[in-house]
Amino acid sequence: MGIAKLALIGIAVGAASSPIWGTLVWVLWQGTVRPRLIPRAEIDALAAEMRARYGPRAEEAASAEENLAWRNSETFERGKWRRVRQRISRLDSSTKTKK
Repeated sequence: MGIAKLALIGIAVGAASSPIWGTLVWVLWQGTVRPRLIPRAEIDALAAEMRARYGPRAEEAASAEENLAWRNSETFERGKWRRVRQRISRLDSSTKTKK
């Protein structure tokens, strides 16, 4: 009886916490994994577009887009703009070291 009772309690706790785990997995997928599946060519194209449009303030503009996505609870867009911002930062730092 003791083992059956523990098993039922375990099942009940698992069932009660499943929405929490499901939400956690969904947020990790949307904010971390899915943005990494965007092809690098697309990230490079967005970074080049931002640099052409905003010049030396491109990283700041990408950061503003990331912040807007965060405010609108768009985790995939936030992850995408984070990658674009990081790419712009890398491009800017490699340009500065070549000079």
